[in-house]
Amino acid sequence: MSDTLGIALVGCGTVGTGVARVLLGHADRVARCAGRAMALRHVVVRDPAKARDPIVPTELVSTDASAAIHDPHVHVVVELIGGTATAKDVVLGALAAGKHVVTANKALLAAHGTEVFEAARRAERTVCFEAAVAGGVPIIRALGESLAANQVTAIQAILNGTSNFILTAMAEQGMTYAAALKEAQRLGYAEADPTLDVDGSDAAHKLAVLAQIAFGVAAKPHEIARQGIDTIDAMDIRFANELGYTIKLLAEAWTGGHSHAANGAKLSRGGAHANGNGPPTVALHVAPVLLRHTDLLAQVRGAYNAVLVYGDIVGETLYQGPGAGMMPTASSVVADLIDLGVGRAQRTFAAAKLWGREGRGFVVEPPERVRSRFYLRLLVADKPGVLADITRILADEEISISSLVQHEAEEEGGSPVPLVIVTHYASTGRFRRALARINALPSTAAPAVFFSMGD
Repeated sequence: MSDTLGIALVGCGTVGTGVARVLLGHADRVARCAGRAMALRHVVVRDPAKARDPIVPTELVSTDASAAIHDPHVHVVVELIGGTATAKDVVLGALAAGKHVVTANKALLAAHGTEVFEAARRAERTVCFEAAVAGGVPIIRALGESLAANQVTAIQAILNGTSNFILTAMAEQGMTYAAALKEAQRLGYAEADPTLDVDGSDAAHKLAVLAQIAFGVAAKPHEIARQGIDTIDAMDIRFANELGYTIKLLAEAWTGGHSHAANGAKLSRGGAHANGNGPPTVALHVAPVLLRHTDLLAQVRGAYNAVLVYGDIVGETLYQGPGAGMMPTASSVVADLIDLGVGRAQRTFAAAKLWGREGRGFVVEPPERVRSRFYLRLLVADKPGVLADITRILADEEISISSLVQHEAEEEGGSPVPLVIVTHYASTGRFRRALARINALPSTAAPAVFFSMGD
């Protein structure tokens, strides 16, 4: 075998501990795959006195990231601290010191990908990030390498295991949102503050990374239309089921005017508008979507992730597995280290030109121009004329109704009753204008709840 690859691990929380376990506990296997030995030379942490996995040698543990980065026996810095401020300093510092970088930090890539990758190209070093999206699911490698002959036309993905666990518990066990969230926290699937998971931010960061690989779009997270699951009520789960649908938090990207995959499989989203004679467009969207029970993504349960990719040559491909956790994510991190050891990652990085300023010509479609069918759930007064007012507003915006569900009131003249409307395809902008008027009606007892629908 050739020279040993020296590794500095910056951050040794859950995932970092898993990486250390693999490197130290399966050193022979890793060396065979990489064609060279790998040596863990530094483990940088905030609190060296903290009790941690016995497999992490205490003599490697320190708080000095600079010493680890500038050690001449270190060739790769693995950044696993999360966040964007300190992590950015570590990554840029490592590249400036002539080290390759492996990271699982989707927020860093989504916010500062252009700066990080330009720094890597200047330093003639490589940034690997398989673990940044979908944990143990090798979607980065699939998009960048296995599907390289294709122009990806659409991506539909479940990228947040916390949200998927909550929605599964609500659908299968009849839990309320609050009870499902509490159970997710008890099992370790949700943080004490679950905001980034349940409001769609985490999935938006990951979608930004996928959009860069698939379309060359350097979309910032705030440019991605986003809606979380925290407005979903148990009654929405029940109504969706009555209609033959399952609610999933999806991260989606699809190209302008696209409505069918190459193999004829119908997408669950309406195509974005063609942008005249201008550049091709790509719509980006994170939100709860009603999928038919028979759809592949509708059947992904619990904390699992799944990514459905449509390529213009291959058609539809599906990638599914554990999207987070110690060992699944560590699996992807070590796979990147092996690719660096072999030399594959360096060649792939140079050819891919990710986060380059020239891009690939795609621009992000304004969210209001995207077309979709919508599920609309209202709480309205049970009295004559209410339905007529609502349908008139929808008609004013040229939104037609596909179906309507209104259960008989339990008591006459009692509390507001739920009304569910499913629309035909309409632009998001016109639908939102109609929604604002409906919410302003005196007969509307609470803000409307709405989700896109898949077919």
